[in-house]
Amino acid sequence: MKRLDLIVAEPELERLCGALRQAGAPGYSVMRHVTGLGHGGTVSEGMDFSGFGANAHVIVFCEAQQLESIALAVRPLLSHYGGVGFVADAEPL
Repeated sequence: MKRLDLIVAEPELERLCGALRQAGAPGYSVMRHVTGLGHGGTVSEGMDFSGFGANAHVIVFCEAQQLESIALAVRPLLSHYGGVGFVADAEPL
């Protein structure tokens, strides 16, 4: 099993989730208003009321054979709109 962690700007979240569904992701979890120290060396802090500048963290667990279609769907979005994605092995408890 694989774990895919995606960090994207919140305004792109619906677009990303749509791409995941179309690619056949079996499901995903979303955490909104994620902040942290990014590539540029600055901490991303979303504005309290608008959420402008905030990020979202999307976690997908899938079988290894599903990963390629999911990756093909999300790579263009990450490239165009920004964001990062990482893949790791996952083992159910």
